Amino acid sequence: MFRIIVEADYALYTRPECKVERATYPVPTPSALEGMLKAIFWKPAIRYVIDKIVVFHPIRYAGVRRNEVKDKILPSAVRRQMRGDDADPCVYTKESISQRASLLLRDVRYGVEFHFEMTGIRSDRPDETPQKYVEIIRRRLAKGQFFQVPFLGCREFPIRSLYAVEQFDFGEVDPSLMGERDLGIMLYGLRFHDDARLRENWDASYFSDAADAVFYHPRMRNGVIDVAKYREAGS
Repeated sequence: MFRIIVEADYALYTRPECKVERATYPVPTPSALEGMLKAIFWKPAIRYVIDKIVVFHPIRYAGVRRNEVKDKILPSAVRRQMRGDDADPCVYTKESISQRASLLLRDVRYGVEFHFEMTGIRSDRPDETPQKYVEIIRRRLAKGQFFQVPFLGCREFPIRSLYAVEQFDFGEVDPSLMGERDLGIMLYGLRFHDDARLRENWDASYFSDAADAVFYHPRMRNGVIDVAKYREAGS
């Protein structure tokens, strides 16, 4: 079990129903926090699981307008160019730029309690054990190491600080968050259509970009979201 504190100037946990003009959930989604942890350390052999979220700062919003690129590079164009065919796999921002409004969270501070599970995907290394990954994660958290800048929801909103703690100080939760708040139906994460039968053979395993959205119905009590409790209730 790990516990960390993360702070950032801004965060954006996009609601799926607000795809064009982005609007954030009031609190982090488990999948967004899993992505943040993967920026610190990740291997195919492990899967992060969020157990508890503590919201310390009051929930404040900010509205901004951003220039976004609305097109994506087509894999088919890349493949044609690699074959030597006449193809242009580039996206030109001046032609595909689009200005959109976003509703963000500002000045956020969260406590995140999490653990990891072994996925069953194994490498050729003989030391593929849970204890090995526990030590790696603890070391990287202690040293502030990451292989890409962790962010909260969108890459434009990197974290300001992240550090491990032994226990959360619930006395630091803002008084405005006291009591119980129904957060409604929220996105929990995505379930990808991978072929779990071939997990023992990395080279033969099938990994798909297709995925199903998984939702859950959490409540926040005195700033604390017991993700494990509501995850089990929705499963």
